[in-house]
Amino acid sequence: MTNTLTNFHAQPRGWALAVALLLVYGVWGTTYFAMGIALTSMPPMLMNALRFLCAGGLMLLAALWQGHALPTAAQWRNAAVIGGCMAFLAMNLVGFAQKLGIGSGLMATVVTTMPMWLALWSRWGGERVPFTSWIGLALGVAGALLLALEGDFSATWVGALLAFGAPLAWSLGSYASRRLSQPAPAMASAAQWLMGGAMGLAAALCFEPLSALGQVSAKSWAAWVYLLVCGTLLALNAYLWLLKNASAALAGSYSFVNPAVALLVGVALGGERLTGWVFAALPLIALALGFILYGRALMGVLGRLRLPSARGA
Repeated sequence: MTNTLTNFHAQPRGWALAVALLLVYGVWGTTYFAMGIALTSMPPMLMNALRFLCAGGLMLLAALWQGHALPTAAQWRNAAVIGGCMAFLAMNLVGFAQKLGIGSGLMATVVTTMPMWLALWSRWGGERVPFTSWIGLALGVAGALLLALEGDFSATWVGALLAFGAPLAWSLGSYASRRLSQPAPAMASAAQWLMGGAMGLAAALCFEPLSALGQVSAKSWAAWVYLLVCGTLLALNAYLWLLKNASAALAGSYSFVNPAVALLVGVALGGERLTGWVFAALPLIALALGFILYGRALMGVLGRLRLPSARGA
């Protein structure tokens, strides 16, 4: 498993990494906008449950068409752990946190802690996490915090607790995806999403009547289809691939890039305006990615810059 990507362009899978990162960075950055449209008339728990059940069913058909065997009993159990943490717990904790009064700025900042949790689990599990990756993660969180300064930082204690639980659950599911035995990638995605979606549907039926789906607008359904196809089938598959083929820090770096993409989408489509904080945040996020991708090279450049001054002294 690749632990560092200093020689990113020399990697045989460099093109695949680039495509996966573009999908996760770009598409997931637009899902904030799409989710806001979907939630105008769609119940949040049913929205997520149906999204993952449909995506899981489509992936199951694709995997069977490709000739993959169904998961073993142990792999279904592992899929329940991964899907339960990511598709069920993390997704719904965010929704409940927002309903219970957590501000948008605090929510956006809390989510950026996810890659740090993932890097921590990876380190405790015996993987090497370079020091430059920790620097990049810290810079990324700082950049995302600056982006969120225009948001609302109010919160109830219950809302804040649920909000902090969301990236924790997502990071645990992500780490489990890296370590637990799974079937072929298409079948693994199908199993995880079906298990997470089934859990979500069971919980949704306790709080949200199915009859509410009859009141969903065409615009919300269109946004839901976008979330299903682009946000799940394309971007989430790309993220699951990154978890297996890239460092934990790089796979999790989407969490501080997505707010920047979401902001630009809001400017282009929603008429939002950029503030002075953005022009400080975006360079920090770019530098964060530089440390995660090219940490050794950057440290070498900084070392050479310090060397002449040291000689002059």
